[in-house]
Amino acid sequence: MSFRRKAGGAFAGGIIGTLGGLIGLGGAEFRLPVLVALFRLPTLEAVIFNKAMSLVVVAAALLFRSGEVAFSELIARADILVNLLAGSLIGAWFAAGQAMRLSGPALNRVLLVLLIGLALLMFGEALFGHGENTGGLVADGPLRWLAGFIAGLGIGAVAALLGVAGGELLIPTLVLLYGVDIKLAGSLSLAISLPTMLAGFFRYREAAAFAVLGRERGLFLFMAVGSLAGAALGAVLLGSVPSGALTLLLALILLVSAVKVFRH
Repeated sequence: MSFRRKAGGAFAGGIIGTLGGLIGLGGAEFRLPVLVALFRLPTLEAVIFNKAMSLVVVAAALLFRSGEVAFSELIARADILVNLLAGSLIGAWFAAGQAMRLSGPALNRVLLVLLIGLALLMFGEALFGHGENTGGLVADGPLRWLAGFIAGLGIGAVAALLGVAGGELLIPTLVLLYGVDIKLAGSLSLAISLPTMLAGFFRYREAAAFAVLGRERGLFLFMAVGSLAGAALGAVLLGSVPSGALTLLLALILLVSAVKVFRH
């Protein structure tokens, strides 16, 4: 692999990691169009590569946040973790299996719709926020468990298809459905994302496209280093950029890049 490709991977990873760190996301949504358009990876290979990269970023982020949100706080909300994971693990496994059966054009259409949906969700969160809801939309009991299970199914499916952590969907679900504090919701989101992505990742091992991780290991290493460095920089710059304005800008970038890359 050429030095130029490795340097490009580190640079792209750094930029995406910085933007993700500024708004509290892993940046996988932005990485997927870059992998397809800039590094010319076939769509399924890009999804698998993106998922492996997301695993590295999320694991690091969960560790970095442990100083602010202790693991004991996550264990105390084990009921929520189990509820959402019950659905997300099934959703991720099923969706990854379907993705391997789709043709290239069909997978592109599915990813286009999902990326546009995430962009619109980012617009909504930038304009209206997650809201304040200390009690949760649904009272604790069987109905909330059912709602969490169904939400988990959808979140796991999206995470598997795009190779993302799913924080854009998990954090609003945790805040609105369960009434979790936004800071705790961020760490709970990471704790749910990690096993969910592992389920999809191991499912993708059956695909021939999984070989991309061996073929592109140089790109993966340099992009991982850039992503982690960028995420750290984004955390440092967190207070200097209006998060609402940045989220609006990134939603627009995601929308345009998704349509441009996957419209064919």
